Amino acid sequence: MNCFERAANVRLMGFDIDGVMTDGRLYFGPSGDYMKAFFSRDGFGLKLLAKSGVKLAIITGRDSPIVTTRAANLGIELVLQGVEDKHAAMAKLLAETGLSWEAAGYMGDDVIDLPLLKACGFSATVPDCHDLVRRQACYVAQAPAGRGAVREVCELILRAQGNWERVMAPYLGTPTP
Repeated sequence: MNCFERAANVRLMGFDIDGVMTDGRLYFGPSGDYMKAFFSRDGFGLKLLAKSGVKLAIITGRDSPIVTTRAANLGIELVLQGVEDKHAAMAKLLAETGLSWEAAGYMGDDVIDLPLLKACGFSATVPDCHDLVRRQACYVAQAPAGRGAVREVCELILRAQGNWERVMAPYLGTPTP
């Protein structure tokens, strides 16, 4: 099965944060607080994917109130933070949703993501990922992490599932198919 066919089966798509939804850099202030930058077009891509019926999840190793805020802003309810075993976290989500591994997708960028990327029916990464991740991922985005890679993957899934025209219709002024 090719990557496009794998994307067509996705019913639950999980995303890492650092190095996927962000460029991976953390900005620390003098008092120890830190910030992350998110790309608005990535966020809109996530909203379009959710609108098509794909469940969205965040599975990330770091625990951050910034992620909680961003997820709430995007309407993502499945948010697992501080996760050391991402494979086990996805297995729990799949059990709760009644979905199979073939219906699961994940986008990660580092070796901690490998067990999950290997298990999911669809896997994606960013151009500057770890080399082992690049070898494992079904799809490598052309856009950089934190600057359109997530949007690119969302649009790939929408097209693979035949939902692109339907979710774009309100913005293009065309009748909904």
